[in-house]
Amino acid sequence: MSAAARFEGKSVLITGAASGIGAAAAKRFAAEGASLMLADVNAAGVATVAEEIVASGRRAASRVTDVSVLAQVEALTAEAAERHGGLDVVFNNAGIGAFGKTPDIDPESWLRTFDVDVHSVFYGCRAAIPYMRKRGGGSIVNTASISGLAGDYGLSAYNAAKGAVVNYTRAAAIEHAREGIRINAVCPGPIETTLATPLIRHERVAPEYERAIPMGRPGRAEEVAAAAAFLASDDASYITGAMLVVDGGITAATGQPNFHALLVGGPGSRGS
Repeated sequence: MSAAARFEGKSVLITGAASGIGAAAAKRFAAEGASLMLADVNAAGVATVAEEIVASGRRAASRVTDVSVLAQVEALTAEAAERHGGLDVVFNNAGIGAFGKTPDIDPESWLRTFDVDVHSVFYGCRAAIPYMRKRGGGSIVNTASISGLAGDYGLSAYNAAKGAVVNYTRAAAIEHAREGIRINAVCPGPIETTLATPLIRHERVAPEYERAIPMGRPGRAEEVAAAAAFLASDDASYITGAMLVVDGGITAATGQPNFHALLVGGPGSRGS
């Protein structure tokens, strides 16, 4: 099967689909033949993405869903399966961030971060797995982050939540591997989306990112969508419990100074 038809006849559910990575993933899966159920709390945004996909000749529907509420996730999953005759792929992508050192974080913000970033992933997997069992298998992709693989300054709530997604993904993957259900995660680095761009392009932050990213630029939502589509596809048939990092090389570095740039310099030296 060609890459352009990897999801022909497949039913795919995507959360956080109104913008950014979710919207890019919706368009990527649609271009590869999927029938889509898209969810977001942004009613107008997710409806617009679905309408664009329908206008392109593919099947898509949208549903306003707060993924931090189990009953809403269950209703969303049931509608996706009913509309498209089952459920093959789920991309648990919805998430939020939180900023502040531990003494300064509002406990409500901490709890809300876990509700949206962690509990939603559990709800999505819990709701989807019974439908995938009926199909004889399926694929779940969760959006984690490089912030779930190491710590960041001022992002302890987000770090803790995404770290939970990372290890929950591993645990769920081994639990369901023999049922033909693969569960993986993408771990994006800095990606230019509507929510993240103001931080990434901040006049004091942008130069630090340019020094930190070996590839020298933030990522695009479409690049994460491509990684998610790969993990969801049969091209990744022997991959489960994996964290696919999409970060331009940030986590490949030790964090030490760029000795070559500082001591030798010259074209192509990161940070020169």
